[in-house]
Amino acid sequence: MRIAQIAPLYEPVPPLAYGATERIVHYLTEELVRRGHDVTLFASGDSRTSAALVAGCERGLWRDSSAWDTSCHHVRQLEQVARHAREFDILHFHGEPIHFPLMRSLGCKHVTTMHGLMLAHDHGPLLREFADAPLVAISESQRKPLPEANWVRTIHHGIPADALPFDDAPRGYLLFLGRIMPGKRPDLAIDIARRAQMPLKIAGVVHPGEREYFQKTIKPLLHQNAAFVDYLGEAGGPARSRLLSQASALLLPLEWEEPFGLVAIEAMACGTPVIAFRRGAMTEIIEDNVSGRLVDDIDGAVAAAGQIGSIDRRACRRAFESRFTAARMADDYIELYTSLCGALAPATHDQTRRYAPSLGSPHTRGAHARAR
Repeated sequence: MRIAQIAPLYEPVPPLAYGATERIVHYLTEELVRRGHDVTLFASGDSRTSAALVAGCERGLWRDSSAWDTSCHHVRQLEQVARHAREFDILHFHGEPIHFPLMRSLGCKHVTTMHGLMLAHDHGPLLREFADAPLVAISESQRKPLPEANWVRTIHHGIPADALPFDDAPRGYLLFLGRIMPGKRPDLAIDIARRAQMPLKIAGVVHPGEREYFQKTIKPLLHQNAAFVDYLGEAGGPARSRLLSQASALLLPLEWEEPFGLVAIEAMACGTPVIAFRRGAMTEIIEDNVSGRLVDDIDGAVAAAGQIGSIDRRACRRAFESRFTAARMADDYIELYTSLCGALAPATHDQTRRYAPSLGSPHTRGAHARAR
């Protein structure tokens, strides 16, 4: 199949550190290419992919100090998609749903994975207006605020089976890994670790809109509990992998209805159990006493931390392998693409046409971008 993957432009694909959506787009794209599909990735120019890359901006917008109005770059990306839309069998969108009017006008086969929290007041009118737009949910929980939307599938995220190292000898610390924001409650992670008398490592990005929360709420707690809390800032690459694989448990004391929680399956891939509040998608991801513990409050989390050694880390890894690999995710999406396309007719595809280089000089297919 000829497949277009359209990623948001905030981070490169894959992201340097934080960026769950871009990470999933990367894993899906690479698996589709590996299986022989003709994939084009619309993403930032600093992305690394085996697919053909069409750059909507020079670098991830959150990494570009010159970028102020991110909507300008996303509108430009839509024009790039529109110009070549009929060359693909299906267009798969992963960003905010600003493409709905364009897709209705073009009449191309398309699908949108909704990666964020669904808000009835905001998304409801939009999805009623575009009731014909096919949507993928990343969890059953995500669908609950808008069950009437045109959900065509629920497809859980997956990561490559060899993406992270398994470790059956944890180093005795608890881990909070993720965006530092009120809904994820890093302050509760500190309280849980203090009461459980276990060291805590915190690694996470602080986005501009959450800097005041970090300065006023989290930073004082870090100073007060410096004896057992180690704040590492944003972690990526091998450092992130080591943090996950060597932790005794990952803490997710969620206050919001987490749409998925990619870090949970990353921990499971390492054999690291997850202690999570019974919120959002956690009830779909965590198998109680197998891949972690589902708890209702701080007391439950403290008790779970004290008993976390009873969970078999190899069984935790097997739970990941059975449900959350990139291969399984790709199977689900390919099945969906085929269903949406029906009896596929060849896309209009002039092999002699090439995309004009969007920024700078063209690169080659592979580790860098290529202008197609």
